[in-house]
Amino acid sequence: MSFLVRSFTAAPKLYTNLVKFNFYSSMAKKSALVVLSEGSEDMECVISVDVLRRGGIDVTVAGLQGNKVLECQGKVKIQPDTSLEEAANKQFDVVVLPGGMKGSEAFCASNLVGKILKEQESSGRLIAAICAAPLALKAHGVCSTKKITSYPSMEKEITEGQKFTYLQDKVVVDGNLITSRGPGTAVDFALAIVDKLMGKETASTTAKRMLLEY
Repeated sequence: MSFLVRSFTAAPKLYTNLVKFNFYSSMAKKSALVVLSEGSEDMECVISVDVLRRGGIDVTVAGLQGNKVLECQGKVKIQPDTSLEEAANKQFDVVVLPGGMKGSEAFCASNLVGKILKEQESSGRLIAAICAAPLALKAHGVCSTKKITSYPSMEKEITEGQKFTYLQDKVVVDGNLITSRGPGTAVDFALAIVDKLMGKETASTTAKRMLLEY
């Protein structure tokens, strides 16, 4: 069974506008690039986009294979906002990589993903990767001395021959890098990004509106 997610914009948009008006109308708009590939993990993509938008962050979903409809690991089909090639011409406050084995392998093999990550790191801007996506950090030589986490079964592959400090925490924040474990930690992951870009109070307010605590 599959269904097509045409846009992430409609449902969260009204809510995002309300939150912006109430809490951060005086703040500069923060931006996020969520990179989507064939085989990306459905929940980690959709939840990240939704929570970031609820937190007042302007999110662009960019397709690694272009702006065509892409099928995620769980057969959810998503229409990206644009292609990664097009989005690469812009700067974003955070670049987010959802997991999923096939999608993460595509990130590892992509020179464009590597270029974006290296530019993000060199400029001191935020990188966030969840589940198997930290493999791309290793593949492209990014954030190589940071504290990280990942999907548990990826630990050996990610850390072998590297200087990463591997932790078992649900979410690990080390400077300009945020990593997380998997689908079940996707909300915590996204809230950590909101916290980093918009502040603790905004992350807490966003969580409370979803009947969660942060």
